[in-house]
Amino acid sequence: MTLALIIVAALLGASALVTLVGSWSIARAHPPRGRRIEIGGLRHHVVDLEPADGDGGGLPLVLLHGAGCNLEDMRLALGERLAARHRVLLIDRPGAGWSESSGRAFSSPAVQAAMLRDTLHSLGIARVVLVGHSWGGALALAFALDHPQRTAGLVLLAPPTHPQLQRRMTRLYRMLATPLAGWLFARTLALPAAAATFDAGIRAAFAPQLPPRHYLNNSAAFLLLRPAAFLANAQDMADLQGFLAQQASRYRELAVPTVIVQGDCDAIVPIEQHAKALAAAVPRAKLVVLPGVGHMPHHVATDRVVAEIEEMMRRANNETI
Repeated sequence: MTLALIIVAALLGASALVTLVGSWSIARAHPPRGRRIEIGGLRHHVVDLEPADGDGGGLPLVLLHGAGCNLEDMRLALGERLAARHRVLLIDRPGAGWSESSGRAFSSPAVQAAMLRDTLHSLGIARVVLVGHSWGGALALAFALDHPQRTAGLVLLAPPTHPQLQRRMTRLYRMLATPLAGWLFARTLALPAAAATFDAGIRAAFAPQLPPRHYLNNSAAFLLLRPAAFLANAQDMADLQGFLAQQASRYRELAVPTVIVQGDCDAIVPIEQHAKALAAAVPRAKLVVLPGVGHMPHHVATDRVVAEIEEMMRRANNETI
């Protein structure tokens, strides 16, 4: 064995140890805060919030988080506030947070929508209003298209809706999702490499605004750096463009009330190619453009987002009566 190979092996071994210890520490610092529901042999993490006075008899709200995070992101921005008036379900998508995944098939929003349907069925819930941020918005759209009878309304926050995604980002995630290389990277170099740049990545997601104080800790964002979660997220992102290319042709079928909320300074999901294109395709969709806001409207324009959700809840509940 050459010296170079010895050095590489030592580096990978040390990184694997760092990843093992780091993953244990992250999991201990951010344990699951809800219950685990078994669907198709996999456990899914669900947090169920209800008003303190028990008056949450209307339609439930389901909050779906985006890529690279977990249900705590939506809880932090919206969950507790909305739970003052409604029953709110926060769900870790497959492979994220404390929900399990089992292979690349689960990277499809259609598959995740079917699992969401089964999760709601296990909870005895027939219809919901869905609030989806970013990747969670693509999932909410897939759910509404595939399970319209279970969907009372959609509020989409900065959703990717068409296959016009950043080529550099798509290529990167395709590399990270490669079976052997991705598996090895996730279990060795991902955690130490990503931890050093994590804060900069969060700031880029919020730009031009700044993240809330203590966002990294309060959102349990470091859960992403555990190998299984890292790989599942890479697969979600690698396969999204191909899925959207097929789903985009179906948007005219969408019959449920739909509100799209997006900032006009979103550099991750540009408004022209996504929110505005969706609003043009969906009959009677409402588009809310937030001037000067980036990719995280639920954190930086919370009052407006909550107002749109509350209006959707009034409309959906009135139509259900």
